[in-house]
Amino acid sequence: MTKHSPFRYFKTSPEIIRLAVMLYVRYPLSLRNVVDLLHEQGIDISHETVRFWWNRFGPMFAAEIRRNRAIRMRAHSNWQWHLDEVFVKINGGTHYLWRAVDHEGEVLESYVTKRRDRKAALKFLRKSMKRYGNPEIIVTDKLRSYGAAMKVIGNADRQETGRWVNNRAENSHLPFRRRERAMLRFRQMRSLQKFVSVHASVQNHFNQERHLYSRINFKLNRAAALAEWRQLLNA
Repeated sequence: MTKHSPFRYFKTSPEIIRLAVMLYVRYPLSLRNVVDLLHEQGIDISHETVRFWWNRFGPMFAAEIRRNRAIRMRAHSNWQWHLDEVFVKINGGTHYLWRAVDHEGEVLESYVTKRRDRKAALKFLRKSMKRYGNPEIIVTDKLRSYGAAMKVIGNADRQETGRWVNNRAENSHLPFRRRERAMLRFRQMRSLQKFVSVHASVQNHFNQERHLYSRINFKLNRAAALAEWRQLLNA
């Protein structure tokens, strides 16, 4: 069966579409900021075009990134997880963004709920474990919803809590907070869930942990990540 290119009905080249989506999702830029940057390169489009491209191709790019990294992440991400939730305002109402991060700083799962009770924590844990397996250690804060959910699953003996032990999960919220300010927050729970899923995959793809590598190796890893991005969704 012939695999059709998802870009086949678009007049704009796939390279420009990939570049626009990467700029918008990876960096804390608004839609109009992306348009201005592309205009500097001689590419004249509107901000609504960038919005359409990211909504259309962002989830596709994220899915292919996850598929390419699935084997490695499943093999190495089940040692230690860090779980945390952060408040997010949507049309004046408080929602909660749950995030699971492994010991290497990879964002495993992002999940948006209206509450942060045992039911929400249980659904978040089951969703994460279904994709990545059962971790050996689960580091959380002292929110009682985690303990109640882990008793249901049978992971209560694997939970660890303590002061400063969950800094990795806390730090994982910082890139999202920068994006949230640039986007002037979110208006729908569904759009928030869609964006954080795409943003987490792109963040994982380009996260080179610069402080752990020499300058030479960092440049090689960065070039490899960019080359792989340019090949996404090639037919």
